[in-house]
Amino acid sequence: MNIYDFKIKAQDGREVPLSDYKGKVLLIVNTATGCGFTPQYDELQDLYELHQKDGLEILDFPCNQFGEQAPGNDEEIHSFCTGRYGITFPQFAKVNVNGENAIPLYKYLTEHSMFGGFSGPMGLILKPIVKKMDKDYKNNGNIKWNFTKFLIDRNGEIVARFEPTESLDKVKAKVEEVL
Repeated sequence: MNIYDFKIKAQDGREVPLSDYKGKVLLIVNTATGCGFTPQYDELQDLYELHQKDGLEILDFPCNQFGEQAPGNDEEIHSFCTGRYGITFPQFAKVNVNGENAIPLYKYLTEHSMFGGFSGPMGLILKPIVKKMDKDYKNNGNIKWNFTKFLIDRNGEIVARFEPTESLDKVKAKVEEVL
């Protein structure tokens, strides 16, 4: 089993098989429009513009599970992201990434990766917040916050997980290595 075995829901409600992305390098991201990490959309769009021609696809999954920072419906979220950040990469329907209502794709991603730790000043802010939600947060693969990223190689295998506090320069370097 790998990433290509899953179907995801587009903003318009249709099912999209991830097998449509076979042969591409994927960066799968759970996002939010009202988060301290929301400005990462700018860097993600820059990365996409730089490497889409090389086979990179960024798959954006809005999620309201962390501080209710993705309010609004799919259309409102998409309008905000395209209007404010000019994103052109695919954005899918709002999802749950943890818990019993998590979509199968995210259940797979969290079962096949572990939390990598927080870094930097934002990491110091997030640690106590996340610990209140999950006392054992350091020892499981659950998504901890918005803008967690999974890098998937051209064979549909997870090659890296980046927590939201990870530098986008590190993400870019790993993406370029996999491309």
